[in-house]
Amino acid sequence: MTSQSGNNERKPGFLPIETNWFDRLFISVVIWVALSLFWMRFIEPSGLSVWFAAAISAVLGAYIVWKG
Repeated sequence: MTSQSGNNERKPGFLPIETNWFDRLFISVVIWVALSLFWMRFIEPSGLSVWFAAAISAVLGAYIVWKG
């Protein structure tokens, strides 16, 4: 019998550190909070809703968890 443990290993993503799915999820949440604070301070006064920041964060977070 041969072991196929090599097939279950995850290829490294674009993040410069070794991560698991929870690490990537945590990084995504931190980015969401930072982007929301930045958005509320600088962009929302010009008229764009913070929901745009939430949508951008959701897409970016999904990409980081999936490919990161």
